[in-house]
Amino acid sequence: MIRRPPRSTPKPSSAASDVYKRQSFGPASALVQIVEFSDFQCPFCEQLPGTIDQLKEIYGDEVRVVFKDYPLPNHPQAFKAAEAGLCANLQGKFWELHDRMFESQDALEVEDIKRYAGELGVDQAAFDTCLDSGQFSGDVNADLRAGQDYGVSSTPTVFINGRAVLGAAPIALFQQIIDEELERSSR
Repeated sequence: MIRRPPRSTPKPSSAASDVYKRQSFGPASALVQIVEFSDFQCPFCEQLPGTIDQLKEIYGDEVRVVFKDYPLPNHPQAFKAAEAGLCANLQGKFWELHDRMFESQDALEVEDIKRYAGELGVDQAAFDTCLDSGQFSGDVNADLRAGQDYGVSSTPTVFINGRAVLGAAPIALFQQIIDEELERSSR
């Protein structure tokens, strides 16, 4: 399903903006911006990283992917997992922990997440302090508010140059929209 977001799209705070820069792949100047709102405990969200990886491979520098957290209230470990991703981001390990948490959705208690981060080679003490302190809870809440302003009500929700794709849609749908956006930008 595709829908358009409201005309006015929210801007993250400058602190959150710095975090988002680290949670992205592709150049900021890419013709197609893909913004993903996701939840680490969402079973449908677990399907999306493979699709996104294929799109990055197909389109290269023509796309930029930005990950934003949207932990749903019915997923009790999702909020802390979102914070963990941002803590890992401080050490350049966001995408590695992102992948590990999606692979381990049935084991996302804080101690599990700390173990995964340690296995990825983070500075364990710094990571644990960050996660235990709730340092990024405000950033996760900012993502939630931004998602709500965009009209996100379920995960995953992906915006491709502002065009919403709801759920774990087939790659063909993503390609269709990206191709249309690339065509539009070449006019």
